[in-house]
Amino acid sequence: MGDIRFRLQGRFGGFRLDAEAELPAAGVTALIGPSASGKTTLLRCLAGLERAEGEVVVEGVVWQDGRRFLPTWRRGVGYVFQEPSLLPHLSVRGNLAYAQRRAGQGSGPTFDDAVAMLGLAALLDRAPAQLSGGERQRVAIARTLLSKPALLLLDEPLSSLDAASKADVLPYLEALHHSLRLPVIYVSHDPLEVVRLADRALRMGEGRLRGPAAELAAADPLALLDDAQVRGLARAALAAGLPVGSGDA
Repeated sequence: MGDIRFRLQGRFGGFRLDAEAELPAAGVTALIGPSASGKTTLLRCLAGLERAEGEVVVEGVVWQDGRRFLPTWRRGVGYVFQEPSLLPHLSVRGNLAYAQRRAGQGSGPTFDDAVAMLGLAALLDRAPAQLSGGERQRVAIARTLLSKPALLLLDEPLSSLDAASKADVLPYLEALHHSLRLPVIYVSHDPLEVVRLADRALRMGEGRLRGPAAELAAADPLALLDDAQVRGLARAALAAGLPVGSGDA
């Protein structure tokens, strides 16, 4: 009870997934690694959108094992994709109300709480086509929260946004991190996002989870970054006008 456990194996075309972890049922776990390393495949297997052998147990509830395989709609999972898929014929209010009507019996924010947490009050009567990319993604996150998921999966939710839209959405994600107990698995290539949002991280490579990254992240999230990511972080700091150097020991 009280944790998230998964052990999944399977072949998807020429790609083999072999992933196992046990995570706290609270906070943000970043899932990092190069492109095509299996991060999205793992999320889709956790959500039941793809089928792999093994088990998934969320806070004592078996989503799959050797005898059962719950479909996505019975898993209590919330999934936010790179591109928000809002219902185009409904307003923002309508999209949120639709999710609320289909919510499970779990805990989660009220309609008003979700609107406040994602800063949507001024957008409720707009159609999705009238929103910016960052606004659409904020609505998609609020809609997912109103479905009352037991586990929230965020698959590079900022990757399709420009820098200004990312800057708009990221503070809301930070606020959610601090205000919700909901466990989150967050896929990202951006080291700045990982450092700002994650409590712990797992590194994937060639379909496998690599090393005791969760324990490492608790002590120093920067230790999870590879050389290219460290250089990217340094460039971002320089662009922001921050000094980058060896510093004092």
